[in-house]
Amino acid sequence: MTGRPTPAVPVPALRVWLGLTALLAAATVVALGVLYAGHSEPGRVDRWFVEPTADSVRPPWRYLALAVDFLAEPIGAAMVMIAAVTGCLLLRLPRGAVLVVGGVGMTVVTTTVIKPLVGRSIHGADNLSYPSGHTAFITALALVVALLATGRLGLGRTAGALLMLAATVVAGAAMGWAQVALSAHYATDVLGGWCTALAVIPPTAWLIDRSADSLADRSADAERRERR
Repeated sequence: MTGRPTPAVPVPALRVWLGLTALLAAATVVALGVLYAGHSEPGRVDRWFVEPTADSVRPPWRYLALAVDFLAEPIGAAMVMIAAVTGCLLLRLPRGAVLVVGGVGMTVVTTTVIKPLVGRSIHGADNLSYPSGHTAFITALALVVALLATGRLGLGRTAGALLMLAATVVAGAAMGWAQVALSAHYATDVLGGWCTALAVIPPTAWLIDRSADSLADRSADAERRERR
């Protein structure tokens, strides 16, 4: 026994599935970025959903969209993150707490870096839209929670994969709907944000696991040397 804390990705059988998902998601982010680079108008796919205008959705649905949007605004996001980290610490999941901060934070940073590289805008050149940071944030958080729940509940590969898929689809679809309804993003921006989260969280979780394992091994080796 090494006394290691619970891994961020606790089901080894899911790591291959998560890796393939991350690769496919990353390829989608790049493909959409190349396709819509420099654009300032909705594409054909975007117009299938809704024409982005200031009154794309009216009350009472607009109030719901604003409430969902608030969860990824600075104050709302801070509240959600604090709650998630607190939950991890109360459940004695230190790696989970690190993944919440590091993984979700890295996802948001990634969207921030991609936006000027792609240069897609909505309602003016200053409003860079691809990929959706709001959608990426909530999807990343949902994936982290699903990862930790999979380990905590002892779910197998199939059940764990279904839980993660359901969590990310529901969270991403809800935030994506809000962003499109509020005319903050095109539908393809939302897809790009969703895929960004799926591309960033798995390798971040793996890196956190490897780093924690390495530290635990060095600590165990030091303890053994002290006992000699």
